Amino acid sequence: MPTSNNRLNRIDEEYRKELSNIIDRNLKGPNITGMISVTKVKVTNDLKYAKIAVSILNSKNVKATLAGLKKSSGYIRSELARRINLRNTPELIFELDDSLEYGARIDSILKEILPEKNEKE
Repeated sequence: MPTSNNRLNRIDEEYRKELSNIIDRNLKGPNITGMISVTKVKVTNDLKYAKIAVSILNSKNVKATLAGLKKSSGYIRSELARRINLRNTPELIFELDDSLEYGARIDSILKEILPEKNEKE
């Protein structure tokens, strides 16, 4: 079913855009700090659940921010239902995505190694 897969991919991308907007502009809370990026959204085939991978940078407490997102999931879900008109609005499951931090760590290691390499040559 390639058409069904394309539809799910479009829904994933649309949810990712809207969730980024909602979290960035509408979500305010004392324990939600730092820059929160929605890196990936994966909706199940039946549109009942959506796994949302978020990257949290410059946060005072990453675990508290993730807990704040989970606590606000009802509000986020209702905003999502208002903005995207589908029959079902999925249950939101937030997960931490540390791939951006991992990439930044690799980048800093490479920057340390490369000047040493240039000095040897």
